[in-house]
Amino acid sequence: MLAPVGKKVTATMAGDEELEGRQQALAAAVAARRDDLIALTQDLIRIPTINPPGEFYRDICDYLARRLGASGFEVSLLRAEGTPGDSEKYPRWNVIARCEGGQPGSCVHFNSHIDVVETGSGWTFDPFGGEISEGRIYGRGACDMKGGLAASIVAAEAFVSLWPDFPGAIEISGTADEETGGYGGVAWLAEQGYFSPERVQHVIIPEPLNKDRICLGHRGVMWARITTHGRIAHGSMPFLGDCAVRHMGAVVAEMEASLFPALSQKHTAMPVVPDGARQSTMNINSLHGGQAEPDPDFTGFPSACVPDLARMVIDRRYLIEEKGQEVREEIISLLERVKAERPGFRYDFEELWQVSPTMTSVEAPVVRAVERGIRSALACEPVHVVSPGTYDQKHIDRIGRLKDCIAYGPGILDLAHQPDEYVGIDDMVDSAKVMAFALDDLLHGRT
Repeated sequence: MLAPVGKKVTATMAGDEELEGRQQALAAAVAARRDDLIALTQDLIRIPTINPPGEFYRDICDYLARRLGASGFEVSLLRAEGTPGDSEKYPRWNVIARCEGGQPGSCVHFNSHIDVVETGSGWTFDPFGGEISEGRIYGRGACDMKGGLAASIVAAEAFVSLWPDFPGAIEISGTADEETGGYGGVAWLAEQGYFSPERVQHVIIPEPLNKDRICLGHRGVMWARITTHGRIAHGSMPFLGDCAVRHMGAVVAEMEASLFPALSQKHTAMPVVPDGARQSTMNINSLHGGQAEPDPDFTGFPSACVPDLARMVIDRRYLIEEKGQEVREEIISLLERVKAERPGFRYDFEELWQVSPTMTSVEAPVVRAVERGIRSALACEPVHVVSPGTYDQKHIDRIGRLKDCIAYGPGILDLAHQPDEYVGIDDMVDSAKVMAFALDDLLHGRT
């Protein structure tokens, strides 16, 4: 006997109408919080959580604890003692807030980092003023990623206000040190079990990848330090010494001659943005040789010495088609070529840390939920991308063993770490609606 087709169609239509009604209610609840979203973002920007060294972490965690506690979340403040950078002067504080629904179900976690990079020069706005101009909020961290943090909070609060008896649980975290690897933040929390698949099932990280994009993952990275050695001597008789800076210059020359051209020929099928990051890249992060820079208040002159030490830190980004061991060996082979051609060349190579590329499946529940949210809230087709740089998904995947994780949030990626960084107010509101729609779908199993 055939199924009653007419009843199926009627039930589907009723379900669609119910979902549309829920989304309309959510969109209205988010829109009603527009001024609150602006004020929250400004408050977060005005806490100058510069990393390094890791300033005002406790201040911003306390602020978030007060805010989320007042919204019915149970809040925990967690210090990652003993992690890189943690000290009594600069403790690595994190905050996790959890709101339990009235029924069993899965947990959706919104994770944002609380730290920002140094301001640098070239600003025309106060970097920590949270000023508004032409529909944008300006300040260090506005885009990366305090605007996203604020949008996720407003999305969750809007949802809970409408349906406090929801199934499952909602978590919001503000975590330390993403800008320096995340080891005092998400990595430590994952080691403690806070991102285990038994505790959390879906994670959205509101990094700034544009409001119509879903970021599935990121390229791999290896940070390393190269040291060249020489012999100190009087600067008027450099022939009696051995200049470590000149040795390092030979390393740079070999990179220019062979490494950078080779990297430009390695391309990926990953949808990395911008297009220039679809190849392998390397940045010389820092280069130091000879005497240390004097204190700013020192008014004297340097002494005449041949440098006996030079150090370079490299930031090598690699593709899913490459293997981490090959990336390491590529640099060591370069140094060995220089050694073979240059008398007296001595070096040390130290890998600082390495993370493999990661990419969540487009079939994952969190991807599908955010796709539907974008279509409903923005009336456009979502775009899948991969980030050129790593973010805390690496720890959720590698340590937490949790695969249903993406980055989605407001802001323009190219503005991150730039002077006059900003986030669009309309973009924050729109992204909050998308996150609220996705939250509703994930908690109700519509994936």
